[in-house]
Amino acid sequence: MKKLLVLSFFFAAAASAQQFKWVDKDGKVRYGDVPPPGVTATPLRPPPSGTAPAPAAKKDGEKPLSPEAAFRKRQEEAEKERDKQAKAGQDAQEKRENCARAQDALRALESGQRVARTDSKGERYFLDDAQAAQETARARQGVQEWCK
Repeated sequence: MKKLLVLSFFFAAAASAQQFKWVDKDGKVRYGDVPPPGVTATPLRPPPSGTAPAPAAKKDGEKPLSPEAAFRKRQEEAEKERDKQAKAGQDAQEKRENCARAQDALRALESGQRVARTDSKGERYFLDDAQAAQETARARQGVQEWCK
């Protein structure tokens, strides 16, 4: 029992040992509990023992949040972030689909085959060269817009 007490005291003392900061000969900042001889070491302040981290600074006049309110606020912010990421993913998926459709339409128009459309009466007609050129230009614009 005595050995355990002495051993735990030794580890507690080692954990709270003084830390130093110094610049080595290569110009790199180093940290440690024993600085090498011949360097100017700055002692660092040890972390407070047994205390919780201080709450973040608030704006003037704001009261610090209770732990429950802070938890709810973090949950709400996380939910908003998830919604934002889901919307961004959905928008990206729609953009990929529109890009694929625009590329398919352009390929069909540039294939050299006759292209047919259906009019308001439900009758099929074929595009002449001028109409096909207009459709091709419109399809190219769609590819440029959706496939950035």
